[in-house]
Amino acid sequence: MTQPAAIIDVDGTLVDSNYQHALTWFRAFRLHGLTVPVWRAHRAIGMGGDQLVSYLADEGFDQEHGEIVRTEEHALFAQMIAEVQPFAGARGLMEDLKARGGKLVLASSAPPEDMAYYLDLLDARDLADGWTDASTVQRTKPAPDLVEAALELVGGGPAVMIGDSTWDCEAAKAAKVKTIAVRTGGFGADELQEAGAIAVFESIAELRERLSETPFG
Repeated sequence: MTQPAAIIDVDGTLVDSNYQHALTWFRAFRLHGLTVPVWRAHRAIGMGGDQLVSYLADEGFDQEHGEIVRTEEHALFAQMIAEVQPFAGARGLMEDLKARGGKLVLASSAPPEDMAYYLDLLDARDLADGWTDASTVQRTKPAPDLVEAALELVGGGPAVMIGDSTWDCEAAKAAKVKTIAVRTGGFGADELQEAGAIAVFESIAELRERLSETPFG
């Protein structure tokens, strides 16, 4: 059987960044008079900024303030990005997957400069067969566009998504791609499964240990 390509989310899956993003979105909204509880901001992490503002506020707020809020969140996150670290075993997982003969694409909706930072942080440029960022598509997760763009980079599949959020699962399901989820983004196993994950692991380390039990086996 053909080894499926791995389409791997980055924020919250390979790098520990979800809570920094939750804080910077909270602060960006506050600059425009809207207090979004941090727990709600966290629940939206995994969406791209094009989707997140209207999800946490409303369409009217997005039309009036969305562009500047997205710009300010990016600037605030740039002040914290040095705190972001890879999860234990993140590069090892990529090495494991490549050793099994499949292709590897990093599917992120991060701005291009953040993605460049993550590629260096993970030392992933020599491992990945390609990657996406916010400039790749017009609509980010939970729309399927990023997953579909990643599929194009590996010749159309077969492929399996690895992600940490319900939004990863929903985007992959819409693109007719199965998802393996890790709980490193702070989402519960039950909600990840409800969103479409075929398997959920507590960490990258556990996924590596049990990789033979997945479609990559």
